[in-house]
Amino acid sequence: MLRGLPALALCALPLLAAPAAHSAPAATVSAATGVSGPAGARVPLPLFEAIDRLPVAVEHREGYKRDLYKHWNRGLNSGDDCDTRKEVILAEAVEAPAVAAGCKLTGGLWRSAYDNVVVTDAARLDVDHFVPLAEVYDSEQAPWTAARREAYANDQASPDTLIAVSAASNRSKADKDPAEWLPSDGSYHCTYAATWVATKLRWDLAVDENEHLALLGLAEDCPTTTVVYEPAP
Repeated sequence: MLRGLPALALCALPLLAAPAAHSAPAATVSAATGVSGPAGARVPLPLFEAIDRLPVAVEHREGYKRDLYKHWNRGLNSGDDCDTRKEVILAEAVEAPAVAAGCKLTGGLWRSAYDNVVVTDAARLDVDHFVPLAEVYDSEQAPWTAARREAYANDQASPDTLIAVSAASNRSKADKDPAEWLPSDGSYHCTYAATWVATKLRWDLAVDENEHLALLGLAEDCPTTTVVYEPAP
């Protein structure tokens, strides 16, 4: 999550338009990109089953530093003058901004899924690590290499690891897990739970006991929600 922007003067309005890519109907959510099944098929998992695949372990915060996870890197297109953050913002625009030299963005429109607002200034967006960096550190089952941490922090191979949201909602979330924080837009809770679980499965991360119970509680309200994921390289 980005926390370095100035205090928010958000250009935000209640959403009246159609949802963007990170929002799916709660009854039919599919998170991330795929899990291998027979002959390489990608098989959606019921949310309860996906949660059961997550190892439960005690968290370990000692030694965490944000700069262990190098971000933002040069992104997928090293020739576009845009780093990973800007590339995510561009990819998630409902209405594309103009892009000037140095990847300076003007105009455009985005939907912030966490709080159901429309943002009309890219400078008022944060690109959130869906599972926050501190939570990733807590949940690593064995210490990651610097390269793996950088790969997570800039992961654009999955549509779910990074998400552009209003700075206000991102800072409200901070480094909290679903036992401690949920989006203010209740219609996004099933999607949020599925995406959280998919991201943890993709990166082979554990959950703590309270987090596990919170996810199971969310699954009770999301009986048709499915999770699809692809393990990270």
